[in-house]
Amino acid sequence: MTTLDRITSIRELPIENKRVFIRVDFNVPTEDVDGKTTITDDARITEALPTIKHALERGARVVLASHMGRPKKGPDPKLSLEPCGTRLAELLGVEVHMPEDCVGDAAKKVVFDLRAGQVCLLENLRFHPEEEKDDEAFAQKLAELCDVYVDDAFGAVHRAHASVHALPKLMREKGCGFLLEKEIAALGKVITTPDKPFVAILGGAKVSDKLAVIDSLLEKVNALLIGGAMANTFLAAKGLNMQASKIEEDKLPLARTILEKAREKKVELVLPVDVVVAQSVGASEGRTVGVGEVPEGHMALDIGPKSAAEFAKHVAKAKTVFWNGPMGLFEKEPFAGGTFAVARAMASSPAFTVVGGGDSAAAVKEAGPEVAAKMKHISTGGGASLELIEGKKLPGIEVLRRTTTP
Repeated sequence: MTTLDRITSIRELPIENKRVFIRVDFNVPTEDVDGKTTITDDARITEALPTIKHALERGARVVLASHMGRPKKGPDPKLSLEPCGTRLAELLGVEVHMPEDCVGDAAKKVVFDLRAGQVCLLENLRFHPEEEKDDEAFAQKLAELCDVYVDDAFGAVHRAHASVHALPKLMREKGCGFLLEKEIAALGKVITTPDKPFVAILGGAKVSDKLAVIDSLLEKVNALLIGGAMANTFLAAKGLNMQASKIEEDKLPLARTILEKAREKKVELVLPVDVVVAQSVGASEGRTVGVGEVPEGHMALDIGPKSAAEFAKHVAKAKTVFWNGPMGLFEKEPFAGGTFAVARAMASSPAFTVVGGGDSAAAVKEAGPEVAAKMKHISTGGGASLELIEGKKLPGIEVLRRTTTP
């Protein structure tokens, strides 16, 4: 279910003077600068601010919790949430209290000492392997820290982890924050009531990663535009020699089936007509050729300008556009043109435009703040947004729904 049906918003929850556990997604990118962990993009922290500020303004005692990275064996100083706590304090202009753990006596002491309108950030939930195991005993320890549960971590709702799934099961008062509410509403509109024409743009590396999404979208879209390395597999399935391009050989029959299904459904499936090629991903420049003219030893690393213009035409006619996956190796300047062209086309469109998180969201931001600002919705969760589009029920969302019986 992709709606907010039976999910209570934080607006309606009784949070005044209560200990409110807000599950956020502070899994931000970092780098080591002179031995100090530095945040390189604080978007996930800033996205959580409206919910946190709302709770503080209503006099809640705010307990924030998040994961960070994939710790191998218990606590890892490089994956501490301390830099996030520091950045959050700067953004909020208030002190953010940080215990040395997310459960146990240290966490209890900090949480129970909070006064109305104060905030603490627990240490990385994944320092405890029980978090990823959806362990009920671990969830019970987290439950001891709060009276009300709010999930605002869209990037984690597709995982049945303790803080996302087992904990809210134990809570009587639970609901969603503003970010999660916004994500479900935007992606739900794309799936349940998209204005037509509905155009979907898929890119990225593998057809296999997007199979369920393609199946779901073919039931709803008027046109499906495919770029990125996954387009190579479709072009090869049509008999073109893509030379050294990345191709999923074992998925060629499947690509033919998808092409046939699109014809049956009368969905226009648009593939690149030209590509930017080079002999390696490390090349400092590329050249544009037709899709049937890839030179020996070369690989397609971006869609070409004719393809980008064709994709832009479809976007211009659409009333709903969903995009997930870059059109090429956009991290490298010679192969960023196609991805940025799609981003600009969407920014110029009056359609309801949704960017499905992950690399696409990163690409939109790289295309420029004015481009990102014009998108109707940029999702904060790549995996979660794709699973919602597939029509899956996500554990972190379903557990928030009130049962129909009292």
